[in-house]
Amino acid sequence: MHFIFSDEAVLLFDFWSVHSPAGMALSVLVVLLMAVLYEGIKVGKAKLLHHTLMNLPTATSQQLILETDQDSAGARSSPVSSTNLRWFLCHFGQSLVHVIQVVIGYFMMLAVMSYNIWIFLGVVLGSAVGYYLAYPLLRLV
Repeated sequence: MHFIFSDEAVLLFDFWSVHSPAGMALSVLVVLLMAVLYEGIKVGKAKLLHHTLMNLPTATSQQLILETDQDSAGARSSPVSSTNLRWFLCHFGQSLVHVIQVVIGYFMMLAVMSYNIWIFLGVVLGSAVGYYLAYPLLRLV
C-alpha cells in the first residue's frame, strides 16, 4: 500500500464513502476534530487522575489506624467504606474515559489506514492543534 492524493475514500464504515472534494474536505474536518478530541481526552484523563489522587487519602497506614480506632469503638468504619466507594467510582470513571480514548484512537488509526494523504494530514494537524490547545490546561491543575 502507498499514500494517494485522492478525493475518494471509504472511511471506517461503508456509509462514510467520500466521492467529491467537498466530501473529502468535510471528512478531513471530522477527522481533525476527532484528533483534537483525542488530545483533549488525554488531558482530561490526566486532570481526573490528579483530582482523584488529591481527594483520596493515599496513606494506607492512616486508613489502618482509622479502622482500628473505629473497630475498638464498636462501630463499622463508614468513612473508610465511603472512601472505598469514592475510589471505586473514580476508578470506574477513569476506566470509561480510557475506553473512549482507545476507541477514538483506533478510529483515527483506521482512518489513516485508508492511505489517503488528506485524511492523514487531517489526523496529524488535528493532533498538533489538540496538543497546542489542551496541554496548557494541565498547568491549571
